[in-house]
Amino acid sequence: MRETLGPDRLPALPDFRPRLRAGVLEFPVHHVRGGTSTGLVLAERLAPAATALREELLRHLLGTPLQGRHPGNRQITGLGRGTATSNKVFFVDAEPGDGAPRLVSTLAQGAAEHGDIDWSVNCGNLSAALPLWALDVGLALREDGDGTQAIDIRNTNTGVLTTARVRRHADGRFTDTEIPGVDGAFPAVDLFLHDPVGAKTGRLLPTGQALDVVGGHRVSCVDVAVPMVIADAAGFGKTAHEPIAALEADRDFMDALRRVWVAAGLRMGLARGDGRPLSEAELQRSETVPKVCIVGAPRGAGALSVRYFTPQSGHATLAVSGGCCLAAAALIPGTVAQHLARGLPAPGAGWREIGVGLEHPAGTLDTTVVVRAEGHGIAVRSAAYRRSAQILLRGQVPLYRASAALRQALLGPAG
Repeated sequence: MRETLGPDRLPALPDFRPRLRAGVLEFPVHHVRGGTSTGLVLAERLAPAATALREELLRHLLGTPLQGRHPGNRQITGLGRGTATSNKVFFVDAEPGDGAPRLVSTLAQGAAEHGDIDWSVNCGNLSAALPLWALDVGLALREDGDGTQAIDIRNTNTGVLTTARVRRHADGRFTDTEIPGVDGAFPAVDLFLHDPVGAKTGRLLPTGQALDVVGGHRVSCVDVAVPMVIADAAGFGKTAHEPIAALEADRDFMDALRRVWVAAGLRMGLARGDGRPLSEAELQRSETVPKVCIVGAPRGAGALSVRYFTPQSGHATLAVSGGCCLAAAALIPGTVAQHLARGLPAPGAGWREIGVGLEHPAGTLDTTVVVRAEGHGIAVRSAAYRRSAQILLRGQVPLYRASAALRQALLGPAG
């Protein structure tokens, strides 16, 4: 069991704990936006220990089916918003770090039409909201000088360690930034993924090679921060410049893409949280792994153009974890991404920061990969990206249909 910090090191807002109000169980949440994802942040120590009860709690909060499948569910009974990018929940606690508290995050991914919860991946976008959450609950960030504050985040889903940095003015205001897919400037958060290789498979190239042919399509299977199948758009008769809606409306394309990611996922040896390999049926309905994208030559100043899927639905922009994976792939000799990329230098013998711009439907995601040549491939030390973040609201969510077991777990025998 990990060592968590005492309540004095992770203070809670006044009365920010499960409670009974007018006979209804209520649970405290922060509703947040990180990058182009929205979701909830929950204090780990307030949640029930049993996985089944945690998942029940999540279904109430998100408005997903308590059991079975409900095609067309609009989540009007909860805080989820229909798409995978808005059905995310972080459980967060703190533990002793290197001279300062470190956050421990666990992501739960929900889906609108069924009650299954996926615990297998992290979310780089939503992670940008975690330093704002930490400050909001009273946890001090590490002072890095010149107005910069930082906090490390250890993600339990993937084992990846991230450092989140914010810059604040003398009056406490954040330095803001604008990012593609978000209207307006909001607090800027820089996230550095440390040792991101092999997040789920333990290998940079899970199939053992830079290029595979799957179902007649040229693909590269890469695992940096998240396992991803990178396919040449031309093999599907596409350019990677199409609107996402047009790609989703092309059922022949989506069916072909699904066949490729399922077959590639089997080759990658992707596994469930308990270590058992994912079956073909599980991959077919997976909401999280493997991520998949099609890539083509850029039209602007970026290195590549990309259309990204999560995998069941298209992404309006580009998830940052997927962006870091694709950026690294563009530097690996022999991959689909490296073949199509434009204007990138080759990694050398020493560690070097290489910027990789990735063109997506809403603009360009700027990433930085710290990399060096190693044998016939590369080694990746870290990858960084910038996001903006918000706290949308904080408060208590009434759980009108909470089971007796959930009430007792959150309130004790008196519940």
